[in-house]
Amino acid sequence: MTASAPFWPAFWPPFWRGFRALLPLWPGMVPFAVAYAVTAQAGGLSLWETQLMSLTVFAGASQFAAAGQFVSGGLPTVAGALGLVATTFLLNARHVLYGLSLSRSLPLPWGQRLLAAQFLTDEAYGVTVVAGPRDPGGLSFAFLLGAELSLYGVWNASTLLGSLAGAVLPDPQALGVGVIFPLAFLGLLVPLLEGRVTLLVALVSGLGAWGLGRALPGGLVILLAGVGGAALGAWITTRHAGSRA
Repeated sequence: MTASAPFWPAFWPPFWRGFRALLPLWPGMVPFAVAYAVTAQAGGLSLWETQLMSLTVFAGASQFAAAGQFVSGGLPTVAGALGLVATTFLLNARHVLYGLSLSRSLPLPWGQRLLAAQFLTDEAYGVTVVAGPRDPGGLSFAFLLGAELSLYGVWNASTLLGSLAGAVLPDPQALGVGVIFPLAFLGLLVPLLEGRVTLLVALVSGLGAWGLGRALPGGLVILLAGVGGAALGAWITTRHAGSRA
């Protein structure tokens, strides 16, 4: 009791600020979680099985891939399960970049690193790297975890909503909410474009991702475009530094 007293008062304020930072993205998350629940139940999963996947996997694209397999052919075979694991890896390969990026600005002990990795999403990463350093306490594990659990909470609550009332809810695609996440990420990107180098790297990376996306899975595209953009930025910066020397 006495040992935890100095920790929690310092933990909760940045945790709550990180939690609130994700609130604007909630409207875009709800319909996708509902759509996942409807798809999973259409494939024969029970309410609790549908909810368990959201509680333990917490990866929208991977959950949709699994739910789609249930719809098309019931429980997967061994080969199907291995294919699903490979698909999940490709869809989430971008998290390698997220982890490397966060580890440079936010070194964490192993326990906190594993906990943060379990709940990391595109949205939590994007908001954390932009808003975290501006937080009064700076970028911290508490801010990151608050951002992550904010989305985890609304994703699971919306999954339950979709499981209970999916049949009477409108088609999420018809609501046009698919533009929310791209616009949110553009809003996060624009303040980071400081100077010609960052603008050029963002432009080349975006075009590269668009081109690769016509042939490769989304997660792998982001990984390749991210590594390529980082290499381009490092090459330009090194070249300019050499020319000034």
